[in-house]
Amino acid sequence: MPSLKALLTLGCFLWLASPASYADPLPDQPPATSVPDACQAPDVRHFTPTGNARIDEWRNAFAARAVAAGHCWTSIESVLADLSPLSRFMGDGITAPSAGISDQAEFSKSIWQYIDDSVTAYRIENGRLKLQELRTLFDQIEGAYRVDRAILAAIWAVETNYGGYIGTFDAANTLANMAAEGRRRALAERELMALIQLLDAGEVRRQQLVSGWAGAMGHVQFMPTTFKAYAVDFDDDGNKDIWQNEADALASAARYIAASGYQFNQPWGLEVEAPAFFDWSLADGQDRRLSTWMKAGLLRADGQAFSIDEGRYAELWLPAGADGPKYLLLRNFDVFKAYNRSDAYALAVGLLSDRLANRPAPLAAWPRDIEPLSKQQVLALQAALNRLEYDAGTVDGVAGRNTRLALSRFQRDNGLRADGYPTPAALAYVLRASPL
Repeated sequence: MPSLKALLTLGCFLWLASPASYADPLPDQPPATSVPDACQAPDVRHFTPTGNARIDEWRNAFAARAVAAGHCWTSIESVLADLSPLSRFMGDGITAPSAGISDQAEFSKSIWQYIDDSVTAYRIENGRLKLQELRTLFDQIEGAYRVDRAILAAIWAVETNYGGYIGTFDAANTLANMAAEGRRRALAERELMALIQLLDAGEVRRQQLVSGWAGAMGHVQFMPTTFKAYAVDFDDDGNKDIWQNEADALASAARYIAASGYQFNQPWGLEVEAPAFFDWSLADGQDRRLSTWMKAGLLRADGQAFSIDEGRYAELWLPAGADGPKYLLLRNFDVFKAYNRSDAYALAVGLLSDRLANRPAPLAAWPRDIEPLSKQQVLALQAALNRLEYDAGTVDGVAGRNTRLALSRFQRDNGLRADGYPTPAALAYVLRASPL
């Protein structure tokens, strides 16, 4: 079996000799004729133990795969040498690790709590100031990428409070912890490989890689693969700096949003009202023509006529059930979810962008008197719906779209208001129908 040193040297040489091994090779670079000193395999020392056997075992295996993939040892070592356990992923020896999708604010709070925390007076006031102060920059970015400035500013705000908090974690360390913990290993390892590629190519410096707790970096919280694909040097200073350079960060986000299908100067959604005895089961995740929704009796909540082409498709969404604000969602709403798959996140971006553009807040009130289900109650709801053969998907404690659609089908079949909103009363109905 070849030694690790031999693999390292061969791997770095093959990477440098093969232009297809990196998606975006640097232009005008002559073909390598020898292995640069920086890429030579040293006499490999053992990594210093982290004190956590899971991390150490994972690191050795991952380093071997990175070598076999042809990456330079200097890049691999800089990413993996100084790891340390994070209790969020590894626990503290007493409590279990906490990092998981159901612990994120988008999934653990009621929709109105999340919107209250995301669309704040501070963000509205400061966002309008930023749009004024950086007017020339936003003009240039709009011209280059055709992404509305209010949308870009709203994403900036929701991600990092306009750069006020970009995180204090090391991206490599947090991704390594995530990989070693195991629940999101494939994602974390893909992002770590992207970091190594970026270091190989000289597109980032190791000391720049400050991130949030899940490895997202900079003003606009790019994961390494997103940085690799979409980061731009907008001010032409030779550095794609999304950590300290607002021009690079915002232009990179605009490029990403544009590539995700953003439609310039088009709304993300429309708040609507429904007639009495409306069939709420139509909020089933399906797109229908606007003309179909109009025939079903939906009206704009602001009293204006629908001005968008009636041939367009939209989905009816009830973020808080039939008692809260109701929206027809258009294409741009899904584009926001390129950043974060949460409906709550996309709604926060949409509502904040409306306020930054001086459009009104939601007209309907949130049903704040309804007590949201706890994680344990959602787990019980999902398990009971699955027992009744209403497919709620994975029993994970997150009341996402699969859970709501399953609940809506149950409600419809049992003569209940089929809005799919998980309330204590809805849980009680389901549990009575599905005793343990």
